[in-house]
Amino acid sequence: MSHHKPDPNINVNLTIDGQPVTVPEGTRILEAAKKANIHIPTLCDHPDLCKRAVCRVCVVECDGRGKLAAACANDVWEGVNIVTNNQRLLAIRKTIVELILANHPQECLTCIRNTKCELQSLAESFGIRASVFSRSTDNKPPVIESEVLVRDMEKCVKCGRCVEACQEVQTIRAINSSCRSHKYEICTPYKQSLSEGPCVFCGQCAAVCPVGAIYEHDQTADVWASLNDSGRSDHSRVVGQVSPRLADALNEEFGFAEGTITTGKIVTVLKQLGFDQVFDAKIAVAQAEQAQNDEVQARIKNNGKLPMITGCSAGVVNFVKYFYPDLTAHLYTGKRPRQIFADSIKTEYSKTVGIDPAKVTSVSLTPCLAAKYQQGTSDKTDMALTAGELARMIKLAGIQISALPESPFSASVAAPSNQNSSVKKATIHGFADARKVMEAIRKGECDAQWVEIVSCPADKKN
Repeated sequence: MSHHKPDPNINVNLTIDGQPVTVPEGTRILEAAKKANIHIPTLCDHPDLCKRAVCRVCVVECDGRGKLAAACANDVWEGVNIVTNNQRLLAIRKTIVELILANHPQECLTCIRNTKCELQSLAESFGIRASVFSRSTDNKPPVIESEVLVRDMEKCVKCGRCVEACQEVQTIRAINSSCRSHKYEICTPYKQSLSEGPCVFCGQCAAVCPVGAIYEHDQTADVWASLNDSGRSDHSRVVGQVSPRLADALNEEFGFAEGTITTGKIVTVLKQLGFDQVFDAKIAVAQAEQAQNDEVQARIKNNGKLPMITGCSAGVVNFVKYFYPDLTAHLYTGKRPRQIFADSIKTEYSKTVGIDPAKVTSVSLTPCLAAKYQQGTSDKTDMALTAGELARMIKLAGIQISALPESPFSASVAAPSNQNSSVKKATIHGFADARKVMEAIRKGECDAQWVEIVSCPADKKN
């Protein structure tokens, strides 16, 4: 195999399972096989992460050599003959999956990732009904982190995806690994809770986890309880606000084509679930943008700290305070859209309907797990549900959302905030790029007056 830097302008000719294939230099065996419509099973590989070769489920034979190659981490070369499927490879892959299952809880029916688990899919494809190896687990209980994430390390397959997403993609380093060999584990620094470290609760670790080892903390039971109370009494209300991007996330959750579920259908299904009022999240967003614009204008006028730093979630505040404590004076001092929504229904809405504000539950419905994080609060009447949580509620209620008619929001959308176009604003996606801007602010080299940090990297923004 050549070790020179691949030139994507040069084509490589090879054979995969008897089929001639031509791909650019630097193409992984896995990618070349996909071009030939040949499926190679994987577990640790992820399109947004680097070459991993941890699980070895994707091993193939090259040129009849006895040594196997990981298809996810090795590039093709001129003239190579690759075999991806024979009795030897099938037996090896099946044994690998059986070994993983020997250290994995057999709780598929109650697991949050049931039917959406990559390990479960592999076991099914290999016809595995039970592991031939003796089971060995550590009996580690799940840990709920700040009402946002659940870490169930008993289910961890040690693929390292979450570590890379946290350390390399987001550069937060709240998750790492320790020990070697059979003692190797995914953990946190000094085994502290995520809330005690630098975690910004962006949710990227959960997004790349192939099993149910890291996932969103499900608040649907609390919402159901509020809805049931609302149905029994005239003295309680449940009010929701819907993100305009929620429809796309729900289509993905249900496996529907784009546009099948619309915002109007979401309003209808929420009313059927028992929500008393459903508002457009653009109302709170517009109010938040107006408040942010007012503050940056005041800072410009009064020689305040510039640029002003805002964020899509409270995790951005964590990021600045933990990594750049000298820049905390640049943080926006007002409220985010979710806080504005929760406060408004506790005051204006509760007064309108004439009930105790404590009897009003606000639920923000969002595609982004980061929105669930509320820094320093334990208000059980202010909750956020992701698309996955809402999908589970819809399925439990037996509602066919795709067949529902559309309904309007409970109030019209507020007019867009009157922002001053002369304010120079920079929007940054992901914390890796945010670091570059923060360093520029430290050096006085950032010419923006307003910096907005979005938790998700640019190619994953919701």
